[in-house]
Amino acid sequence: MALADERFTVMRLEDVERQPAHGQPFAVHLIRRSLGVRAFGVNAYSVPNAGDTVIEEHDELGGGAGKHEELYLVLDGRAIFRLDGDEREVEQGGMVFVRDPATRRSATAAEAGTTVLVVGGLPAERDVPGAWEWSVAANGAYMSKDYDRAIEIASEGLQTSPDSPALRYNLACYSALAGRPDEAIEHLRIAVEGDATVGEWASGDSDLDSLRDRHDWPL
Repeated sequence: MALADERFTVMRLEDVERQPAHGQPFAVHLIRRSLGVRAFGVNAYSVPNAGDTVIEEHDELGGGAGKHEELYLVLDGRAIFRLDGDEREVEQGGMVFVRDPATRRSATAAEAGTTVLVVGGLPAERDVPGAWEWSVAANGAYMSKDYDRAIEIASEGLQTSPDSPALRYNLACYSALAGRPDEAIEHLRIAVEGDATVGEWASGDSDLDSLRDRHDWPL
């Protein structure tokens, strides 16, 4: 149970908003969102089984990334980190700091119940949450087919990341599934303009099937 006033908040990780990751085994604990942190990004990822991906492979230069430096802290269990092909096993209490946003990084749980805390930010600049966070926050609604709610949640991210290809693409999918085709096409158009690889994402995505025969289909 959280204890909060205007000065501070005390909260357990188990009480933080938690969302499934679409197509991945890990859950995302949305710490920044739950606490209202503005100075930096902070979230946690947990998996039930050894061998599960706890940090999916990525860098911080993609369409949904924040271009952050990132610190990874293993809260529970053990994780095997891969950093541009360099492999390191990190035990509970161990940390990995990735300074270069171009570094490809991922982690696999070496024990059941592994949880990794991730803190990210821009050097010497005010932090802006990565656009990906809003898509993750909408995952529960999307997976339960409450597409209007998914749109409502993800649209909050447009305030800080209006041109994010990944966020716009997800909003296109939610809007298409919600029966809002004009909105879906507009989101998809902006996504395509921002990232040429959106066409690859869309090619086999059934979420967008209702739009493919439109004259303004942008791909």
